[in-house]
Amino acid sequence: MNRFPYTAKAILLGLTTTQILATLQVYLSNTALYRTITTIAEAGYLVVPNQRVAHSLLEFGPAFFGGCFFTLSLGAGMSIFSVACAWIWDRILGRNKAVLAPILLLWLATVVAVNTKGFCPVVTACFLVVPFVVFVSTLKGMPKQHDKRAWLNGLVPVLPIAMLTVIWWTACAGPFLFVDIRDYLLLSNPIGKGVDDFYYRYTLNPAEVFKPLEQKTIKSCCLASIEDKTVVRRMETVLINYDYLPVAANGPVDLEIIGSGNKLILKHQGKMVLETTLKEFFSRPKKVLGRFSMEIDKHALFRAITILCLVVGFPVTLYVFIFALLSFVSGFFVSPTRSSVIAAGLCFLIGLALLAPFRIGDSKTVNAMSLSEAMDSESWQQRVAALRSVVSKKLEINDFPVYRKMLASPYIPERYWLAKALGVSRNPETYQDLLALLDDPHPNVVSMTLCALGQRGGRQAIKEIQKIIETSDHWYNQWYAYKALRALGWKQKNRDNGTNLLFPLKK
Repeated sequence: MNRFPYTAKAILLGLTTTQILATLQVYLSNTALYRTITTIAEAGYLVVPNQRVAHSLLEFGPAFFGGCFFTLSLGAGMSIFSVACAWIWDRILGRNKAVLAPILLLWLATVVAVNTKGFCPVVTACFLVVPFVVFVSTLKGMPKQHDKRAWLNGLVPVLPIAMLTVIWWTACAGPFLFVDIRDYLLLSNPIGKGVDDFYYRYTLNPAEVFKPLEQKTIKSCCLASIEDKTVVRRMETVLINYDYLPVAANGPVDLEIIGSGNKLILKHQGKMVLETTLKEFFSRPKKVLGRFSMEIDKHALFRAITILCLVVGFPVTLYVFIFALLSFVSGFFVSPTRSSVIAAGLCFLIGLALLAPFRIGDSKTVNAMSLSEAMDSESWQQRVAALRSVVSKKLEINDFPVYRKMLASPYIPERYWLAKALGVSRNPETYQDLLALLDDPHPNVVSMTLCALGQRGGRQAIKEIQKIIETSDHWYNQWYAYKALRALGWKQKNRDNGTNLLFPLKK
């Protein structure tokens, strides 16, 4: 282990610390969500996730695996930043304590900023503990500098990642970068498929931690304090349109509305959030509910930092561990300096090799041939690129009869993009083909089929979509199914007997 780079060991410690805290954070969020959907189910509404997923919210597994998202995004980003600060302070600034003060002030300012709309214990712990343990671990593991120019050797691992960043940014930057990574990199091999399945099975657990209230699938509300029943019925209709579902006042709810004359007070967790009037609420409900959601959103900065860390911190952390492994292995055969050079060169070559699938599937290559020819290409990447062109240009997929062969394609991205193309179609003949994709074995294809059904319109698919919510064990598919139902004009209704058949409760 002494041969293993100290930076990798420090980052590993940071990731481990983040995983412990993130698991706790996701578990607390999962239990809160379980209470919410249980309350809504008791009121007789359809809930997402259904019982097959909801009961797992109280288990350790979803919390741990959901916490991996924060570990590989926020934890990775903070660890990389902390290692960089420690290295610069030691190697370049000579551990000058006067220079350390601004770094500490920036650190503390970030901790204060993430708590401006309410104290978040676990989030605060992440921002306090992780940078500290990584910074200290880096300084302890860093070998002494005998040569004043020895710090230049530290640039050897940095050069490849700087060059790869420029190359990747030039070749792949755009709004569909993550889609391209999934289609051409992950779904093209068994290991990548496993990563993809893991991501889509557990990604909604951490998303619930910091998602704004207005973006949550269903929300609970209470109007028990309003005496005018005519006003209550009107408000219930409006609130249900925005998936705020009225429940009894026997527990915590996402939104509580208290009325007195023409004045309305909107409360969250017993605290007054904003004040409005009946006239404003009924004339501009979306604006009022949006303001309410924004006022109680404690995680706006936390969310932004996490996304930034996902984009920057995760790939850099992945590079560090690959570099460390290659350097560790080659260190048995050559000197430490040469092993670093070899590892840096191999990392650069790996980074270039990973670009190859993107170039094969580049939609620009489709423009060099006719679209119908690309649709019938022997290369699945070419066929996917053709389907993406059909979707982006909103062409009629039925004009290319060869598409029917794609329904049985063994390639997941091809079936996925076919579902999107069928969603753009307005030809009645393609509707049954779209319905057939609901039985696809891969959740990504099913989710996009549900999205396409909502996009096409027509209420004839409502029963099929409700069946997905009832029977699916995949929260991601249930989420898309609910969005499709709402896109088709379906609305929640309180069942007279107060029992949700899709969420039978234990007595």
